[in-house]
Amino acid sequence: MPLVNFTNLDFEEVKSTLTEYLKSNSNFTDYDFEGSNLSSILDVLAYNTYITSYNANMVANEVFIDTATLRENVIALARNIGYTPKSRKAATSSITFFVDTTNITPVPASLTLRKGTVVASQGVFGTGSGSFCILDDITVPVVNKIASFNNIPIYEGVVVEKNFTYSDRNPQQKFILPNIGIDTELIRVSVRNNSSATATVKYSLQDNLFYIGSESKVYFLQEVSDERYELFFGDGSFGKKLEDQNYITVTYLTSNGDAGNGFSQFSFNGRITYTRDGNEYTVTSGISLVTPEFSSRGGSAIEGVESVRKYAPKIYATQNRAVTADDYETLIPARIYPDTESISVFGGEELNPPQYGKVFISIKPKFGDFLPNLIKENIKLKLKKYAVAGVVPEILDLKYLYIEISSKIYYNTNLAPSPADVSSIVSNNASKYANSTELNKYGARFKYSKFLKIIDDSHPSVTSNITIMKMRRNLRVVPSTLAEYQIGFGNQFHIANNSGYNIKSSAFRIFGVTENLYLGDIPNSEGTTGSLFFFSLPNVGSQNPSIVRSNVGTIDYINGIITINAVNITAGMEKDGQQIIEIQATPLSNDVVGLQDLYLQLDTSNSTFEMVSDEIASGLDPSASSYIVSSSYAEGNLVRVGGPENVTPTVVTTADITTTNNSFTGTTSTSGTSGGSTPSGAGSGY
Repeated sequence: MPLVNFTNLDFEEVKSTLTEYLKSNSNFTDYDFEGSNLSSILDVLAYNTYITSYNANMVANEVFIDTATLRENVIALARNIGYTPKSRKAATSSITFFVDTTNITPVPASLTLRKGTVVASQGVFGTGSGSFCILDDITVPVVNKIASFNNIPIYEGVVVEKNFTYSDRNPQQKFILPNIGIDTELIRVSVRNNSSATATVKYSLQDNLFYIGSESKVYFLQEVSDERYELFFGDGSFGKKLEDQNYITVTYLTSNGDAGNGFSQFSFNGRITYTRDGNEYTVTSGISLVTPEFSSRGGSAIEGVESVRKYAPKIYATQNRAVTADDYETLIPARIYPDTESISVFGGEELNPPQYGKVFISIKPKFGDFLPNLIKENIKLKLKKYAVAGVVPEILDLKYLYIEISSKIYYNTNLAPSPADVSSIVSNNASKYANSTELNKYGARFKYSKFLKIIDDSHPSVTSNITIMKMRRNLRVVPSTLAEYQIGFGNQFHIANNSGYNIKSSAFRIFGVTENLYLGDIPNSEGTTGSLFFFSLPNVGSQNPSIVRSNVGTIDYINGIITINAVNITAGMEKDGQQIIEIQATPLSNDVVGLQDLYLQLDTSNSTFEMVSDEIASGLDPSASSYIVSSSYAEGNLVRVGGPENVTPTVVTTADITTTNNSFTGTTSTSGTSGGSTPSGAGSGY
């Protein structure tokens, strides 16, 4: 009997296999393997086989990136395919302060803020504290005896300096930074001819071999064991080769990553100097309070093993070029803009009508809702190294598609502490689902049945729920400007009433009309499109509308697109300093998707969870004669609450009206897209 099962990882089965093998041998026919000394020998053999098999299995696992468990092995395998994991990232903020030099003698012409620690936090997070630094000296002039340090970027952590002396007699020399928690984006490398030389040459980080010559002052970086980093330099072909006794100075920052986020109170803890007549003086007085521009943010931990497993093969597949949508979705967060929380990319050929030669990119940053224009331009500039010639990238602003819930929750009064307690639990669970990764990404889908289960499972007293959902987008308008508007929902509309009023809007005002107006629709005979009209109401709850203007636009129920013809909107609903119109529709399917550049959000602040006593389950009304019935269909007001209720109508003359270019030539997508097209200078949805 051969030993065929030699890869078994169960000790008892290995021993059983060895026993059966020996029993089949005629030399051991009369032996008692359970009670004899052979049992101990079999134990030793089984343990040896077990340990050998386990080690062989683990070694085999560590050879492949999909199964490796040790970070050092995953990083080494990723390095073989050209991927460098993202380092820990220091939290950042921006501060402003000034120095009054009135009482400083001798009077300085300029002041220099020295690199290193600048401010310390003050008791944020209870007893928590932290220090924030700069990596380069900052010099400002003294004007009217005031030196102003404005918008100084600061980084959480400690500045460390490490020096190396290169020796060409040591071919195995390595330049390893001994600290963990290094933010590799903040590393500064300079080289001098020797330790006594004063002239320095700055070297820049390079992550590939493109555009590198034999004299390029560059260095390369790779992660080694224990989350440390190793620097290495050119060989004379790719990058300038170091010479004997070259003195290398590396300045870097070690941070606490995401633990540095959220600090907003700072006290000055830096060093300010000036030089006069060859002497250096330190300033200790006249320093104002430190004013932060925003709370510290952007700190993050080193890239995890699972993230490396995900992105390393994708980066390798791109081959440093952006051709497909997947290439863009991989390169931007991994190589260009690491602060990407979610990204959506689609080609212009997917639009209706198509826009060939363009690729549309929508990015949700980790902090904030929109990308600043400067970052957009930097991303497009960096994409030129990877993009195919002739393909123009367009970065779209984030567009939110909100889901609002109206739920009647039936509960057993015998099992509930109180209706308020159960309602609070349901609301908290809904908020957790709203903040989950299922929704907070592009291409997300609101799973209606799963949400109903979340409500039912919130508390043992909940017996059922009747949940109605609607979707909403906010149309951003340009007041007192003649413009055409288009907004897309990316989901088909449900036509509940062929006589109209399937969509609802908040109030707005237009030029020439002093009363609040609302947007309404009426389907055409085929039921796929319809026309829009403006109407007014005596009050929000009225069911007696008066149509003010007809045929003011069109609605596409199939593609979920609303187009308003050129109109001068003078006032809308104010939100975040913008004039908007909230537009609500009922989706044909309760499973709503975030199409293309739409970012799905469950708006719990505009959702309601109403408790209804289930008297059948509680035994109060077993015959169901007084059972409270809740409708499964949306009903109620014709409009949404909100609008310019207290706004004095803007008086606009004909000369004040600006006519916008109504041809769809803006940078956003056209009528077939989820977000809708926006003419240059006009408003848009967000």
